Amino acid sequence: MTVVLGIETSCDETGVGLVRDGVLLGDALSSSMAEHARFGGVVPEIAARAHVAAVVPCVNEALTRSGLSLNDVGAIAVTSGPGLATALHVGVAAAKAYAMTLGVPLYGVHHLAGHAAADTLEHGPLPAKSIVLIVSGGHTSLLLVNDLVLDPVVHLSDTLDDAAGEAFDKVARILGLSYPGGPAIDKVSRDGDPHAVKLPRPLTGPRDPKLGFSFSGLKTAVARHVEAEQKAGRELAVADIAASFQEAVADTLTRKAILACRLHDVSTLVVVGGVAANSRVRSLAAERCAAAGIELRVPPMRLCTDNGAMIAAVGDLLVRAEAKPASLSLATHPSIELTWAQLDRSVAEVLQNQ
Repeated sequence: MTVVLGIETSCDETGVGLVRDGVLLGDALSSSMAEHARFGGVVPEIAARAHVAAVVPCVNEALTRSGLSLNDVGAIAVTSGPGLATALHVGVAAAKAYAMTLGVPLYGVHHLAGHAAADTLEHGPLPAKSIVLIVSGGHTSLLLVNDLVLDPVVHLSDTLDDAAGEAFDKVARILGLSYPGGPAIDKVSRDGDPHAVKLPRPLTGPRDPKLGFSFSGLKTAVARHVEAEQKAGRELAVADIAASFQEAVADTLTRKAILACRLHDVSTLVVVGGVAANSRVRSLAAERCAAAGIELRVPPMRLCTDNGAMIAAVGDLLVRAEAKPASLSLATHPSIELTWAQLDRSVAEVLQNQ
């Protein structure tokens, strides 16, 4: 079986993973998050420079943890989109260098397909048909997935504005909490009342798109509540506001995910992405899936956020499907939508051996 080395540099985390036949052999992660915290968000040039410094050490660390050497690597997979352009270039350049030096095939992978594949490292192959809820700092999407690498991915809905993770960051800033906002709000919410502040559930009205997402208005509702409290001279109940906001997000996400399963007669829901690490999203998804008779699959928390293991997992699936590799002219695609897990490939090439 081929050992696939995966490289992920789409944002502020340099991730490397080694996967063979669906098994994670070793991985490493380096984050530049602390360098961005004082800016309240990711600065692309800072992220790119951090990737340059971290990618080789991460490869070496992952190899050490797996007990392998570079000579054991039989294929390279790399995130070639979407993401920050400067960050993607670093990862793709490194992947090309490794592929050319080792004389092994190169595969360009869609970042969101990686998130979906992360679950396979914990729970095994995805079922023949599943609904995947991808919820992160930059993406909130409901997808209908058949074979992840051989079939096109069907977008059932995407957020109309702020992604859920982005809304967490903005609300955290409004409440004076630290960056990144997701973990900060999750932590402070433990001491709050999720029903203390009445907040809207976006796009849940009878005339709204049934599976649509929008979190900008929810963020604005929090801002208006905070403004009203401050004008009235009342001390902010930060824990209550945070818990109420978190509940609104979790309620909206899980409600629409369960509905998608019902509408498309699917019995498996996969929840992935950074926001899948949120404690309330995980618990409410488990509660509602159990009530609906739907199998819930959520990766371990360390595989929810960006990592190299998930990219190696897609590469492993492509290798086993005998997909044709990319050339060394593999390009980056900073804003490409997820239709195929493998980028820079035609449908005919993907299916050539099927």
